[in-house]
Amino acid sequence: MNDTEYFTGSGNVFADIGLPNADEHLIKAQLVYKIDHIMKSRRLKQVDAAAMLGVKQPDVSKMLRGDFRQFSVERLMRFLVALGQDVEIVVKPAVPQGAAHGHLSVS
Repeated sequence: MNDTEYFTGSGNVFADIGLPNADEHLIKAQLVYKIDHIMKSRRLKQVDAAAMLGVKQPDVSKMLRGDFRQFSVERLMRFLVALGQDVEIVVKPAVPQGAAHGHLSVS
């Protein structure tokens, strides 16, 4: 018999492991994922992306490896704009209506 315990995650691994500011970490990770996807689809080298983003290549490398603490959500959104993307912030009532808290997401 298998006695392995498991639990269903919340959808935010940063919250699941107890990090403070988990929502912000998740948003940053989602934005970096988008940046990485765009770079790969365009076959952009890190040095070329760095020039477009106004940062140094080692900073791009660290960001893509998950070390993005030095970048704010706003700066990551500006990176997406520099890569030719429209970034739209939408504010709407939480679903279900009357929920105690809304949520942040990147799509």
